[in-house]
Amino acid sequence: MAEPTITKDDILKATEGMLQKQFYVVSTSPIDGMGPVMAALEEHLAFLVKLGQDGILFGAGPHWADDEHSWNGEGMVILRADSLAHANKIAGEDPMHSTGARKFTVRPWLLNEGGMSVQIDFSTGSYTVT
Repeated sequence: MAEPTITKDDILKATEGMLQKQFYVVSTSPIDGMGPVMAALEEHLAFLVKLGQDGILFGAGPHWADDEHSWNGEGMVILRADSLAHANKIAGEDPMHSTGARKFTVRPWLLNEGGMSVQIDFSTGSYTVT
């Protein structure tokens, strides 16, 4: 018996009342070792900061290796974009990708569940995100 095809509309209906915020997840990994990755790192970070200032970046960061201490150059970037094509265009402009240091894939992602809290201490100017 064939599995049923589940569509985006099916998921939106099943999750009605949840956040249903569309994002695009960029998974990125080195092409030729860590040398090119480290050479592009400063420009890459500046690019991400600019995306954040422009309201495009939701979040980004490295994936640690399984030892939770070393880094093999992999990372994830979550974008606010108009479409998959738009997200691919943005990801392609990242210096990590435009220089050939890393390759990437982009997948649409619907954020429904979870949450976060931000506490701001006015007297110390500190904050906590949980």
